[in-house]
Amino acid sequence: MNGESGEKIVGAEDESTATPVPERVQVGNSPEYITDRKLGKGGFGQVYVGRRVSGGAARTGPDAYEVALKFEHRNSKGCNYGPPYEWQVYNTLNGCYGIPSVHYKGRQGEYYILVMDMLGPSLWDVWNSMGQAMTPNMAACIAVESISILEKLHSKGFVHGDVKPENFLLGQPGSPEDKKLYLIDLGLASKWRENNGHHVDYDQRPDIFRGTIRYASVHAHLGRTGSRRDDLESLAYTLIFLIRGRLPWQGYQGDTKSFLVCKKKMATSPEMLCCYCPAPFKQFLEIVTNMKFDEEPNYAKLISLFDGLIEAPASRQIRIDGALKVGQKRGRLVADLEEDEQPKKKVRLGSPAAQWISVYNARRPMKQRYHYNVADSRLSQHIEKGNDDGLYISSVASSANLWALIMDAGTGFCSQVYELSPVFLHKDWIMEQWEKSYYITAIAGSSNGSSLVVMSKGTPYTQQSYKVSESFPYKWINKKWKEGFHVTSMATAGNRWGVVMSRNSGFSTQVRMIALTAQQYL
Repeated sequence: MNGESGEKIVGAEDESTATPVPERVQVGNSPEYITDRKLGKGGFGQVYVGRRVSGGAARTGPDAYEVALKFEHRNSKGCNYGPPYEWQVYNTLNGCYGIPSVHYKGRQGEYYILVMDMLGPSLWDVWNSMGQAMTPNMAACIAVESISILEKLHSKGFVHGDVKPENFLLGQPGSPEDKKLYLIDLGLASKWRENNGHHVDYDQRPDIFRGTIRYASVHAHLGRTGSRRDDLESLAYTLIFLIRGRLPWQGYQGDTKSFLVCKKKMATSPEMLCCYCPAPFKQFLEIVTNMKFDEEPNYAKLISLFDGLIEAPASRQIRIDGALKVGQKRGRLVADLEEDEQPKKKVRLGSPAAQWISVYNARRPMKQRYHYNVADSRLSQHIEKGNDDGLYISSVASSANLWALIMDAGTGFCSQVYELSPVFLHKDWIMEQWEKSYYITAIAGSSNGSSLVVMSKGTPYTQQSYKVSESFPYKWINKKWKEGFHVTSMATAGNRWGVVMSRNSGFSTQVRMIALTAQQYL
């Protein structure tokens, strides 16, 4: 836990303003410990070595001579309402496979303190010690054991929320557990399953990001509710980083860093990202990036992808006890890897990168709903689901050949049709809908020249006209204003304008503004 990748964890406490940690610690019924060297910091706390003042000869457990002390200041973001949220998670998970044990906890002075088993180096430290490049065989062992740990975590109803090399630690060097893998830092963990056993509802808050930018899933960047797929996508990026030594989106800086990283992740295909990795890593990435929001991962299948890269037990640098148990339980992993018998793999191929960020909507009906960065192939799914929930499209837009739409329960529409066409404002289709008493209520054009036209019944309009022009059609607009029309929709596609004007729009007066360059203004 000594290494840091320099990636910001949203919500981390500010150490510069915190009170120094106590020199001696005793919480609950714990022995007294002397606070020694700092090991590192997590999402919401700082971790130090604690040495027992007297007694204790064990290396692990409540009687250990040396422990890890995690300090979290009472004024940190994670302690707004009392003890850290992480404590609740540990109460649920204590004893969970691959999660370090918490032996004591309590408050002393300004700090909430956890007393935990002392562990060894992180995968970040190991990667550095190996010249910042890890063998695919070692990464495969990390993959199968990490998947097993995440399966146990997920089975308790939680997702980790910050899977990365710094949060995977090995056991203490020289101990029987020195090749065993552990997952630490549960400060960003969240529940994917409600107490009643149901999956949590889908939501999206684009203004909130939780995690580490380098390894976060695309869904996390877009503010979507965390679920099991996100831990697995972050694991995929972690594995590829350990092998390649770098990810294509490293190096961005500034206030737009998260946005630029997300955009790069979306634009990088599995083929490009995994071009220096054996095939199982690409297959793993394709599967996890195409999972639905509430989909249950097939952990045994994911583990079995790496069977061909797992070395004989004597050569393994990481123990894979958990992965072997998963294989024995489900019959999906090779029972005796030493005999070199490989199972046939059934790998579901991934979709193009443009499909990675499609919204999977599991929300209850709302008064208003929005979707953005939606590919052509996923548009109908969102619209049909919204219609089933009593919503109609009120606004559409496009950016980078992806669509955004707002659906609303208060439009007053009673029926709606739409067309996604490679032609900008497809005349024949629009004329046909006008004949059926539909009126244009929203339009959008994409940079490739295609358009999305929405037409509705239940509008106040009595007549419509539209114009497609290479330049802004202000003369046509002036003419239509005189005839009692008002602008009700407009869009662009490439260098073309599309303007829709309607009679009986409810407007009494309109004005237009045409932007000028500074030189023109002067």
